[in-house]
Amino acid sequence: MGVFQLKNTVNKKIFIEGSVNLEAVWNRHKLQLKSGRHPNAELQKDWKEYGESKFVFEVLKEIEQSDAEQVNYNREVNTLIDLYMNELQPFGDKGYNKRNR
Repeated sequence: MGVFQLKNTVNKKIFIEGSVNLEAVWNRHKLQLKSGRHPNAELQKDWKEYGESKFVFEVLKEIEQSDAEQVNYNREVNTLIDLYMNELQPFGDKGYNKRNR
């Protein structure tokens, strides 16, 4: 669980997302990008132009599972996404995210 970025090592643009299952969401993005069907057209365009080897998957922050009974992990992930979106501003020339969060 946590937040990751997919970083283009050529133009330094980043895409930020989070999930309660980082491995599954990364595998989904990778499959979509490799098949040319990623919903983010700009990210897909750069993936095709530069190639997979020019992108790096990096976990920004992991959430450890707690022994507490009533932890809302989806809320925890969304809070972290908002924090990293505000800090890194992955929009326009700096990233692939849209400002609709």
